[in-house]
Amino acid sequence: MIKDLQQEILKLKKERDICILAHSYMSEDICEIADFTGDSYALSLKAKSAPQKTVIMCGVRFMAETVKMLSPQKRVFLANPDAGCPMAEQMDREVIAEVKKMYPGYALVAYINTTAELKTISDVCVTSSSAVKICRAIPQKNILFIPDINLGTYVKEQVPEKNFKLLSGGCPTHAKIDVEDALAAKAAHPGALFLVHPECRPEVTKLADYIGSTSGIMEFAEKSEAKEFIIGTENAIVQHLQFKCPQKKFYALSKDLVCHNMKATTLPDVYACMLGNGGEEIVMDEATRAAAVKCIEKMIEYGG
Repeated sequence: MIKDLQQEILKLKKERDICILAHSYMSEDICEIADFTGDSYALSLKAKSAPQKTVIMCGVRFMAETVKMLSPQKRVFLANPDAGCPMAEQMDREVIAEVKKMYPGYALVAYINTTAELKTISDVCVTSSSAVKICRAIPQKNILFIPDINLGTYVKEQVPEKNFKLLSGGCPTHAKIDVEDALAAKAAHPGALFLVHPECRPEVTKLADYIGSTSGIMEFAEKSEAKEFIIGTENAIVQHLQFKCPQKKFYALSKDLVCHNMKATTLPDVYACMLGNGGEEIVMDEATRAAAVKCIEKMIEYGG
C-alpha cells in the first residue's frame, strides 16, 4: 500500500541522511514524504540550509540544477531522469547569445525555468513571484526577457517604465488553456474566485481575481474568506488545496492543465533513487556552476 512505501522511504531518509524536495506540482503521496514542498527556487534555498549531504529533487531537471548551483558541496539527484521542462529546454545558450548581440545594452532577464547553460549568459534571474520587483529594480531600462512570453507580457504591463523585448517561448501546459476554457469554468462555478498563474495567456489572466506564483495561489486560497476557487495552474494544486482546506471547494480551470513531466515522477521512483537503483545525479563542472549562479546572486542583490 502507499502508506507502507511512504514509511519505508521515511525510514531510509533518516538512515541515509537524505533531504527530499517536492515541487508543489508533485502528487500528494510524494509531498507527504518530502522534507520541503514549494516553488523551485524556495526549494533550492531550503536544500542549501538543510543539514543533509544528499538531496533528491522530485521535480524537473532545471530545479535539480538550481539546487546543485546553490549547494555544490552536496550530492543532488533528480528522482526521475526523464522529468524535463519543455519551457526550460526550448531555448539554448548559442541561440540566445546571438539574440543578445542583436540587442546591445539590454539586460538579459532569465526566468528561473531555464537551463544552467542558459543562465551562464543571463544578467539576472527571476521567479514568477519576484519578476515584477526585479525588473523594476535593475538599472537597465531595456530588458530582453526569456523564455516565457506570457510571464513577460504580465511583467511588461506591471512595469510600463521599462522597454521589453519578448521571445516566443513559454510553458506549453499553461499556454494551451484559452479564454474559452476560462469562461466555461467561470460559468460553471459563478461564485468561485479565479486564481491564475502568470504563465497563462494574457487573455486568461485578464479574467482572474488573483494572479500569482504557485505558492502565491495556494496562500491566497488558504487565507481567503471565500469558499470556492477556480485554480488556473497545474491540477495537482487543486488536490493539495482540497487536503489543506477541506471546508472549501476547488475546481480545475481545465482537466487538461496537467504537466506530464511533473507527473513522470512516482513514489516508487523516489524509493529507487534512495536505494541507488534509479534517479540521476546532477553533475556540473565548477566553471558552469559559477557562471550560472551569478544571475541568481544578482536576483538576490535586487531583492528577490
